[in-house]
Formats: sequence, structure tokens, C-alpha cells
Amino acid sequence: MTLRFSQIAACAALTFATTVAFAAAPQAATSGKTLTPQQQRMSDCNKQATGKTGADRKTFMSSCLKGESTAAAPAAKTTQQEKMKSCSADAKTKALKGADRKTFMSTCLKGDTAAAPAAH
Repeated sequence: MTLRFSQIAACAALTFATTVAFAAAPQAATSGKTLTPQQQRMSDCNKQATGKTGADRKTFMSSCLKGESTAAAPAAKTTQQEKMKSCSADAKTKALKGADRKTFMSTCLKGDTAAAPAAH
């Protein structure tokens, strides 16, 4: 019984120590400690990346930390999404299926408008 109690006490102490250590870290950053330019850039980019996840966040953070314009990346993604929607709607209207649909979608997404009608 005492061994179990000592294990529980040790776990509780470790949990408390870990909590205190992690709670103290953000305070050190805001306690007047001067951030290096890279640390400040990382902080700013991290705030701007709120809501982004996965590959989208990774791409955003990479370009942001390099100092590249981050406004262009979302616009390109929206354009691709719009192309996908439009091409898919066209393929549905033409009742394309299987390999014909795949060929049409590929051509349409590349922007080859001259070859697109020949695919059906």
C-alpha cells in the first residue's frame, strides 16, 4: 500500500513540476525579454497562421518566415478550387464517366481549352 501511495505522490509531483515549467515559459517571453528578429518573425507568422492546418500551415509558415508575400498563396488556391468546381460541373453536364472524365478533367484543369471539347 505504501509503494502505491509513493508512486501516486511521485506522479503528482512530476505533473505539478511539468505544469509549472510550461506555464513559466510564456511568461519569460512576455516579461520584457527582447526577442531576436527571427524570434519576432516566428511569433508574428505564428499569429497570422491561426486557423491553418497541415500542409497549408507549413507552406504559409515557410513563405512567411522567408519574408515572401503571403497574400498570393491563398488566391492561387482559391483559383484552383474554382477551376476544379467549374471543370467538374462541365464534366457532369457532358455526362462524362471513367477514362473520358479523367482525360477531360486533366485537360480542363491544365487550362487547355482547345483540347477540352475534343475529350468527350
